[in-house]
Amino acid sequence: MLSVEQCSSEITAKFKASLIQGKTLIDLTGGMGVDIAYMSKNFEKAFYFEQNADLLNITKYNFKQLGIENVEFLNGESISWININADMVLNPAYVEDLWIYLDPHRRDDLGSKVVRLQDCEPNILAIKDLLFKYADNILLKASPMLDIDLAISNLGNVSQVYVVAVENEVKELLFHLEKNKHEEIIINAVNLSKNNSTTLSFSKSEEKNTGIKLSSPKQYLYEPNAAIMKSGGFRFVAQYFNLQKIAPHSHLYTSEEVVDNFQGRVFEIIKTCKLDKKEISNYLSENKANITIRNFPLTVQQIRDKLKLPDGGSEYLFATTDAQNQKIVIICRKI
Repeated sequence: MLSVEQCSSEITAKFKASLIQGKTLIDLTGGMGVDIAYMSKNFEKAFYFEQNADLLNITKYNFKQLGIENVEFLNGESISWININADMVLNPAYVEDLWIYLDPHRRDDLGSKVVRLQDCEPNILAIKDLLFKYADNILLKASPMLDIDLAISNLGNVSQVYVVAVENEVKELLFHLEKNKHEEIIINAVNLSKNNSTTLSFSKSEEKNTGIKLSSPKQYLYEPNAAIMKSGGFRFVAQYFNLQKIAPHSHLYTSEEVVDNFQGRVFEIIKTCKLDKKEISNYLSENKANITIRNFPLTVQQIRDKLKLPDGGSEYLFATTDAQNQKIVIICRKI
């Protein structure tokens, strides 16, 4: 069921609720209602749209049990309703400080997954101007596979992008669209966790104009979390944490002194060598290793076959390419 497949988790719904507040919220793609259940707490009035009457009734019942009383449930196709009824039905008091939220369906008519905004339903690119007739702010949830730069170019009006990961797995992209956007676009790489959620924020110009220093592997190795990797903040993360990059396109970082607050995995380097089974085996406490590739011509499985190493153990092997275009393996232990 698509509504279950795209349903937000509690932790991501709470995060979205932290981003928006106002008088009125319109959720154009209600589904299971997890997002609006949390976001509606920050609004005087909320409207939930859902075409599936059975799903709407289930959600309505659940909200009643939860004591959520400021949500009005509307059965039908939300865009058609707005086109026909919005001017008559939306109280002028509601239109003030109004947010629109939508999580378009990401399946085509044949049931295949789609990623591009224009292939989703509703198509935000086709209805954006209509929505801006009533709201100055739109929050759009999109597939984690979507190309961020292409989406920004297609959407226009983007003021903030949130790459949202949960426990280092990117779950969704959020785009805040503003009707009268003037400021520079800010990218937020968010990793949500039960114990320690983190955010790294930067502008597009900061990433473009940040200078980086290259270095061979030193004492410590750093791998940014999944949200940062998806955000494309490869230069900014080096400057922010005062790190050197091992190579322009490898997206691994190094330093002589350990950085305690790094947003990602941190390792102590044992040895840097070539992809040589005999040499590497000298530095393994067990006859196995965890293997990661970054800008390397072989797959993880091909490296395992070559080294005859099963997965696991205390040591980590990073197969990558250094600044001199040499293929290297960095042997390390996680801190």
